[in-house]
Amino acid sequence: MTPEILIIDDNTNNILVLEQLLRLEGIQPQRLSSTNKLEVALDQFNKIDVVFLDLEMPALNGYQSLTVLRNHAVTEQSSIIAYSVHTGQISTAMERGFDGFLGKPLDADAFPQQLQKILRGEKVRYTP
Repeated sequence: MTPEILIIDDNTNNILVLEQLLRLEGIQPQRLSSTNKLEVALDQFNKIDVVFLDLEMPALNGYQSLTVLRNHAVTEQSSIIAYSVHTGQISTAMERGFDGFLGKPLDADAFPQQLQKILRGEKVRYTP
């Protein structure tokens, strides 16, 4: 069964890169380009296995969004992965409850293995 993956990022280029990497792994991800009305947006989904969440968003930042995601029925059991250019935030992100951290730019060669670890529920920490 194909995992359901959601990308939350306000940068179209970053979304396109991550979407392409996921498609190469046979996954068609969903996307949200805003955290404005995040709870309402999550209501449109039946199930999400993994969320890739940018830490720097205009409405709710990644940490505020994490709280919303952990308290929403569709994502409360999801693996939530911080993905950000702010690689100095890795320790803070993990302490605050993220299930992993991928630094931007993503490493296309390493991504398939990172994704497999995420899908197995393992913690992933990568900074370029």
